[in-house]
Amino acid sequence: MNNHWRVLKLITSLLVVTIWGKLAAAPRLLAETAVFSSNSLEFIPPPPPPDRSAAGDRGEAASRGCSSSDRSLTALVPSYQQTIKLDRVEIPITKVWGLTASEYPTFWFFIPYESSEIASIEFVLRDESPTPSRTIYRNFLPKPETPGIVRVATKTHIPPLEIAQTNRPKMYHWFLKLRVKCSPQQPARLQFVEGWIERTVLSAELGDRLQKLTLIEKAAFYAQQGIWHDAVTNLAELNLTYLEGDRQNYRTEWKSLLQSVDLADLANYPLLDCCQSLE
Repeated sequence: MNNHWRVLKLITSLLVVTIWGKLAAAPRLLAETAVFSSNSLEFIPPPPPPDRSAAGDRGEAASRGCSSSDRSLTALVPSYQQTIKLDRVEIPITKVWGLTASEYPTFWFFIPYESSEIASIEFVLRDESPTPSRTIYRNFLPKPETPGIVRVATKTHIPPLEIAQTNRPKMYHWFLKLRVKCSPQQPARLQFVEGWIERTVLSAELGDRLQKLTLIEKAAFYAQQGIWHDAVTNLAELNLTYLEGDRQNYRTEWKSLLQSVDLADLANYPLLDCCQSLE
């Protein structure tokens, strides 16, 4: 009888330990799941530069030209709508600005045209901190064959972006210029998008955490830190790396990230593995 009770008590103790262990782990497991839910890649925007700095146009007001798409040339970047006062008059202003932690950031653009409709694509990057400002890169890009989202990589083509010092902002102004030729009888028409990028630095603690993360975790990390260019680049490259079947797993995160900057309608366009080389 005593042996029976001992066995029963032992089984009960094991059950309690197992259940308690699962309950104790539940918040951690829930937290890990939450990090990678469909809402995990929501971009948390930092405050944009003050005053009129970083005014730009990411593409909403651009002309559609001869494209059959319902979208215009668009930069995949955050856009801030603000109002400033000038001589007691309130003036609306659009700021197109994003952070990067990279010395050599990658830029992403939606191009709604077929190759035959594009006369040229030019990317320009200017350093606006000196007076006068100076162009640090200007080059023409290869044309995509079909409409879609393309990347412009800058590594090995520009000097590394510098970090702002105290009381000395370091802002870079980028442009993507597209000349569209709808027919041989018409002259090419210029369309462009423009915005600003600023390099930030991560703390040593955050940098150490970052080294241990996967691409999807890095995308979520950067989005939560408000570092747009690195968030979108990690997630886009993840989508480009995997085959079509595996890519389905990341489409929800991709749409969530774009939705957080009001660009959800671009989520269904293909990511094109072209145009990233600036030769």
